[in-house]
Amino acid sequence: MKKLTLMVAFSMLLQLAFAGGLLTNYNQSAQYIRMLSRNAALEIDAVFYNPAGLVKMEDGWHFAFYSQTIFQTRDIDSQFPTLNSGHFEGETTIPVFPDLYAVYKKDKWAYSIGVGPIGGGGTAEFANGIPTLEIPFSMIPSALAGLSQIDPAFAVTGYDLDMALEASSTFWGIQLGASYAINDKFSVYGGMRLMPSVNTYEGAIRNIQLENGGQMINAAAWLTGASGQVSSLATQASAGADLMYGTATTMQPVIDAGYGTATLSDLEAGGVIDAATRAQVEGGLLLIGLPQEQIDMMNVLQVQGTYSAAGDELTATSTLLTGTAQTLSGTAGQVGDKEVKTKQKGMGFTPIIGFNYSPNDDWTFAFKYEFETKLKLENETEVDDMGLFPDGAESSNDVPAILAAGIGYRGLDWLEAQLSYNVYFDKGVDYGNNVRYATLGEQVHRDIDANYYELALGLQFNVTDNFAFSLGGMRSKNGVTPQYQSDFSYSNSSYTLGGGIMWKITDKLTFDAGIINTFYEDDTVTFTHAGVGSYDETYAKTTISMAAGISYSIF
Repeated sequence: MKKLTLMVAFSMLLQLAFAGGLLTNYNQSAQYIRMLSRNAALEIDAVFYNPAGLVKMEDGWHFAFYSQTIFQTRDIDSQFPTLNSGHFEGETTIPVFPDLYAVYKKDKWAYSIGVGPIGGGGTAEFANGIPTLEIPFSMIPSALAGLSQIDPAFAVTGYDLDMALEASSTFWGIQLGASYAINDKFSVYGGMRLMPSVNTYEGAIRNIQLENGGQMINAAAWLTGASGQVSSLATQASAGADLMYGTATTMQPVIDAGYGTATLSDLEAGGVIDAATRAQVEGGLLLIGLPQEQIDMMNVLQVQGTYSAAGDELTATSTLLTGTAQTLSGTAGQVGDKEVKTKQKGMGFTPIIGFNYSPNDDWTFAFKYEFETKLKLENETEVDDMGLFPDGAESSNDVPAILAAGIGYRGLDWLEAQLSYNVYFDKGVDYGNNVRYATLGEQVHRDIDANYYELALGLQFNVTDNFAFSLGGMRSKNGVTPQYQSDFSYSNSSYTLGGGIMWKITDKLTFDAGIINTFYEDDTVTFTHAGVGSYDETYAKTTISMAAGISYSIF
């Protein structure tokens, strides 16, 4: 069995983007959840979505706190033929997904800070593991099929195991910046996001069992016992070979004396051998499987050749059984309980620039560019039974650059509309090799054909001066290839619908709430496995997010 690459498995499971690209969370306010389009925002969540537009706020202090509750499931259906069940489900529940914003606006300047989980933010739990990690164990019964030819009592007819994976991740974004109004129409922004990041991995593969004689038995114990029994058979075969070779050797003086063409009965009649010796030689031939009629007709040369051939066959059998015993013993050492518990920490930095153009009060045109984040994470390992997380080792976890553009229209008292477009420059990031293939010893790069993009339209209907409801829709399209996808990490294109309310409780206090549902497109990928051939796996997701929060201003 190949060594399981749990380190890569866990790191892939942490790709928990909920509304954004492959790695980035773009769901950073309750207003976003209720509209799905905020790139031309001029309210306080513009700290994240349109920071150059913050100069349009009133002079004074502005604060906001939002939180989301997120439910995500990931369903994997594998057609690999030896699995007990091809259905695997992962769950992520995030009760609190917070965002905090603060702005101080004075004349042409606006200084802002924003804090929120820019990546991850939750825990992914696979209570029954994932296909790639179970497949090697599922193939043990077929790999041991030859044992039943040695002894039917060795037949292995099934397997079972307990496997659980849990990976949590939070890449915090602490964004600091300043916005400046060059004139009444054009403003700019420059800022930096600090990204303190923590991943934690916990996983265990325990209680691996094999079915033998209708009973489930601890795999390591059974394989160790079977190894001992097969080794004993190998010793017996070797002893039998020695006996065969020894008997063949005793024939040589008789042949040298000129009796090579004589039968055993001729030798006894001529006094060359006695009756006991003849009975012993014939008994050995009977054990080899020759009938008495054939033995009676064999001459001494034929008898010697038969014993030598039997010795060769038993020697080969002994060698085969010895190798089988060693394989069983080695496999037993790999199916013991395994546990991993480690934490990774690191810090990344993201430069951000933004531009806002408002030709009049009706229209807003906004642009923001986030540079690629270089991020290295260092291991702090407690338990690592498989030697996959060396304490102090570093790994790369870069986050792609993002270009965001938005158009906002506020020309009607009863309607506000925003159109947003995001492109995530995934082609500029190396996502490494596909772990599914790596477990088979193959190197297949996780290619990206095109950059991930999102196109969203949000509408806010102002029912009164202090109350509004909103609707939004978004299309998200990834650019991954089939070589990118696996049960460790996969991306699905999707459609998202959202809606919610805005209630301006006072001139200074505003409440926002919303809900979104993301409808992902299932993706089926074909894999090839030696000895099994081609098989399909289908990847699916569901995500529901609910958000609420308040903003408060001090003029």
